[in-house]
Amino acid sequence: MQISVSSTLTVYHDGQFWVGLAERVEGGRYGAARIVFGAEPSNEEILRFVASKWAKLSFFGHNSTEASKPAKNPKRRAREASKALKQPAMGTKAQQALASQRETMKRESVRARSQRRADKADARFEQRKLKRKRKHRGH
Repeated sequence: MQISVSSTLTVYHDGQFWVGLAERVEGGRYGAARIVFGAEPSNEEILRFVASKWAKLSFFGHNSTEASKPAKNPKRRAREASKALKQPAMGTKAQQALASQRETMKRESVRARSQRRADKADARFEQRKLKRKRKHRGH
């Protein structure tokens, strides 16, 4: 069984920060991750980031996609590379993957917040019960 992995990192300025868009196609599954660099990163900083933190990135988006096979002709590959550079930085798939990531994180935070709220209410109820019990103890 052979699994093909294709990854790209696009660094662009979104008007306020320098942002990296990491896209990965692994075994026909597409995933994207957004990294905020802040100030303009140098080539060394980008290389250091890829070397040290690439494996820790959480890629979101689980839609199956067909990975494009590289053309055998080097001129065609050069044309495809220049065409990819002319396209806007965030592709539609990447936008969808990042939007689903935000939605997932939002649902998780809502669930955690409601759980914390319920735990606090239970703790307050237990405190009231304990206080009532102490009051009626007879001492």
